[in-house]
Amino acid sequence: MKQQQFTCQLMDWHKRENERILPWKGEQDPYKIWLSEVILQQTRAEQGLPYYQAFIQKYPTIEDLAQAPDSEVFKLWEGLGYYSRCKNLLHTARYIVNELGGKFPVAYEAILSLKGIGPYTAAAISAFAYNLPHAVVDGNVFRVLARCFGIYAPVDATESRKIFTALANGLLDKEQPALYNQAIMDFGATICKPVNPLCSQCPQQNLCEAYLNGTINELPVKEKKMAKKMRWFTYFIFTVDDKTLVHQRIAKDIWQNLYEFYLVETDANSNWDNEKINEYLQNQFSIKDFYIKYISPFLSQQLTHQTIKAQFISVQLPHIPPMLQHYEWMNKQQMEQLAFPKIINEYRQSESFPAMLF
Repeated sequence: MKQQQFTCQLMDWHKRENERILPWKGEQDPYKIWLSEVILQQTRAEQGLPYYQAFIQKYPTIEDLAQAPDSEVFKLWEGLGYYSRCKNLLHTARYIVNELGGKFPVAYEAILSLKGIGPYTAAAISAFAYNLPHAVVDGNVFRVLARCFGIYAPVDATESRKIFTALANGLLDKEQPALYNQAIMDFGATICKPVNPLCSQCPQQNLCEAYLNGTINELPVKEKKMAKKMRWFTYFIFTVDDKTLVHQRIAKDIWQNLYEFYLVETDANSNWDNEKINEYLQNQFSIKDFYIKYISPFLSQQLTHQTIKAQFISVQLPHIPPMLQHYEWMNKQQMEQLAFPKIINEYRQSESFPAMLF
């Protein structure tokens, strides 16, 4: 039977040829497995690895993470993106410590009920920590199954996911679910890669529908193609002596809980020049005494479904204007403890960023 042969060949490959080394492979601590899976959501392993190591070093147990201040954890997460993951990580760590006595649930459904944990992560914890028979279905697995079994159902459609999940559970080595799940994920990452897969080295050649039919580049199929939008951000860097205005993003939008400078978002490029800046500051804040130190070129950051175009305008003020007194004003040392979006850090590290602030 094809399914049995697939599983046997995969497990044999894992035993003989799989040389992928990751620090969380073979881990049985549910906290560390959960942490690695959350970090790796929407993140390449090589990018997530240093973050995982930093988190484990600073918060070796779930109790350590639960007791950590939000700002400290977000600072450590800085640069990973998708900050809702970090927010959910803290929420769930505190729930487990405060409500469950620090004990991670064992049952799949109980794990799935935790905030920020979906079917994939729940299956990973169940299989890797407790060796329970749940198939892990991530992007690597979708790709391997779509190609090998010739499945043209879109991997991003709800009904299709049921098909893939059922197939994945049917292929699962029930006696060695942890080893099997690790094997198929590693196989997708190293052999059945998204681009330029190593078909010549693939032990599943004799079974792979895509290989036999020459349709490797057609699979997997994705149904949704999200329209990408452009957003224009102008950041005013207001400074008074050694203090700079900063603001925490609290709305349900990108970069929630991260810090930024004073933001003006527009539908298009505002083409700021000295005259427009003068007019804006006087009309918006009644600021008449100021010095425009610098207007930066645009920086870009590509997010999943949007592109951010950001420009930075450095403005020195003699005192804090009344209309800006409710913002936070911080010195260099205080700012270094905050987590900023990647595009702001890119500017902060540039030569044009005022040296006194960084």
